Amino acid sequence: MALSSGEGSRFADLLQGHEDAITASWAEEVGAYLRGRLSHAELRRQVLELQKGFQSALAGGAQELTDDAAAELRAQLSELSGSRARQGFNATETAVSVFALKDAALKVLEAGSGTDTDTLRDYVAFSAFVDRAALFTFDTYTRAREELIADQAEQLLELSTPVVKLWEGVVAVPLVGTLDSARAQVVMERLLQTLVDTGSPYAIIDITGVPAVDTQVAQHILKTVVAARLMGADCIISGIRPQIAQTIVALGIEFGDIATKASLADALRHVLRKTGDKAVQKPARREG
Repeated sequence: MALSSGEGSRFADLLQGHEDAITASWAEEVGAYLRGRLSHAELRRQVLELQKGFQSALAGGAQELTDDAAAELRAQLSELSGSRARQGFNATETAVSVFALKDAALKVLEAGSGTDTDTLRDYVAFSAFVDRAALFTFDTYTRAREELIADQAEQLLELSTPVVKLWEGVVAVPLVGTLDSARAQVVMERLLQTLVDTGSPYAIIDITGVPAVDTQVAQHILKTVVAARLMGADCIISGIRPQIAQTIVALGIEFGDIATKASLADALRHVLRKTGDKAVQKPARREG
């Protein structure tokens, strides 16, 4: 149900003429629902800005939220949604912040001219407009929240795939957890970039923290090794536990000429032996 120009104009006058009363009632309604998660001053500021946005849209002849006259109001609602998403509010709490305008306006109507037929008809049309604004807020909040979750997932993915420098010319990628396609891509990109930045000729891919190795995981690892070789780096795979070794044999996975070691220390020792570094020599056992 779209607002007529007359209905919108009358409610714009109502919002302007009873600004303080509507702001106070609106902020009280939202504050009770949010249970003190926003300060009263901050909540009142948000409500007052939204009230002016509704007033401007209705005075400008907006009959639908998609009208040009409601562009500023849409921007305010989008800003509210994004802010609430970042602050950890849920979608319902965000939408209620808009829905509460209906109760605040109704209180002013009941305290003033009463609720005759014409007033009720205007209020129904106004309520439908507010409902559409609240739904717009809900949808915008959902998109903002999804983007926030995607950004956080990407950050966690990067944190879970560090590339560390073990020795001069030796870098390592300690993998922990399941290695899926998305994470394998991040591993490859970070490893290749580190090889470029450091000029390291050796890279160790440590799978000690990978719970299980299947054909898909092995393919991801092999692709990473091939990509590193194309960059001129030699790769060693460490962390081949007995269970992992049995699985690899059972699945018929071939690592070809890629060096594999039981532990990260063995892999580093292998690399340093190839470079002729004497620091890698194992200490001689003492005779008892």
